[in-house]
Amino acid sequence: MATDEDPGESVAFAHDLAEFIHGVRAIDTRGRAFRGSGRGGDLRSHDAWMETCFERSEHLLDVPRLRRAWAVMRVLPRTARDVMTHGDLIPGNVLVSAGRLAGVIDVGGMGPADPALDLVGAWHLLEAGPRQVLRDDLECGDLEWERGKAWAFEQSMGAVWYYTESNPAMSLMGRRTLQRIMADGSSC
Repeated sequence: MATDEDPGESVAFAHDLAEFIHGVRAIDTRGRAFRGSGRGGDLRSHDAWMETCFERSEHLLDVPRLRRAWAVMRVLPRTARDVMTHGDLIPGNVLVSAGRLAGVIDVGGMGPADPALDLVGAWHLLEAGPRQVLRDDLECGDLEWERGKAWAFEQSMGAVWYYTESNPAMSLMGRRTLQRIMADGSSC
């Protein structure tokens, strides 16, 4: 897993991940659309959850700065149609061998959603150079890229506080992702 073998600096892994995302996006939705719960629809529908995350993170994170970032991210418009997505490309769901993508698990949440949703993997799994390779391979425009960052932000905010005691590795993943997002700065 990417929790055991960090692919963050691997350009080959970035290419592999882009190929996986392309493949999932190519699966026919058969006219189905996002089902309306969880990540993958309207960012603003997560405001109540984010408020809980901000409140529970006061002692863990720079919440005022993170609130300002969410205020920008939450209003990013969605223009793309739903495509099939994995929905949870986090380190614990990605198998890595010798710096390459070896497999992806936890496909139970696969379904139609915002195409930007699977871009969470860019932020959870990759450092800046390989992250740009992934973006280039997927030919992501600015809006899709920023929405992917917003989905990673939303997921990470919950992971930090929720898993602090019960799953420190997951909490650390959230912190690392937030650091990557805030260092990027394009929407923050």
